[in-house]
Amino acid sequence: MARIPLPTPETMTPEQRRVYDAVVSGPRGELRGPLRAALHRPELADKWQQFGELLRYRTSLPPALSELAILVTARHCNCQVEWYIHEQMAVKAGLPADVIAALRRGERPATADPDMTAIHDYARDLNETNDVGDDVYRRALDRFGVVGVVELTALVGYYTMVAMTLNAHRIPLPDGAAPPLA
Repeated sequence: MARIPLPTPETMTPEQRRVYDAVVSGPRGELRGPLRAALHRPELADKWQQFGELLRYRTSLPPALSELAILVTARHCNCQVEWYIHEQMAVKAGLPADVIAALRRGERPATADPDMTAIHDYARDLNETNDVGDDVYRRALDRFGVVGVVELTALVGYYTMVAMTLNAHRIPLPDGAAPPLA
């Protein structure tokens, strides 16, 4: 059960409803996750959803690699809701099942290709040390360029904020969903 009330369309103020409508009419198609809590401050929710939309749908990183970085972050933060939502998106984006299973166990995927390994190692370093080692950074930079590593860093930071929000406010999994992480 959430620690705070989560606005519904019936209980929203006009400003909350404006943000809600912007989210559900965009590529997400629905309002879920941390935006449910952020709606208590509509301006925050609006900026948040714009930033999230950019990082989810308009970066130079292929969707499967973005989802890999998100799952590394969800696993590091032990965020059930973030994992639950993004595991489905990772499957849809074509991330192999054995890679997802390794990430769920907190392991470096043995079967990952070099792009996946570079993303995994970068996201893992950033999550574990709040920095990235020189060799890991150079490998990501060589594979994805300056724009790619800037986007990757922002993606990991953004989904850390998402995980913290979901965990702190105890945003629940969808009804009937079992916690996916041990």
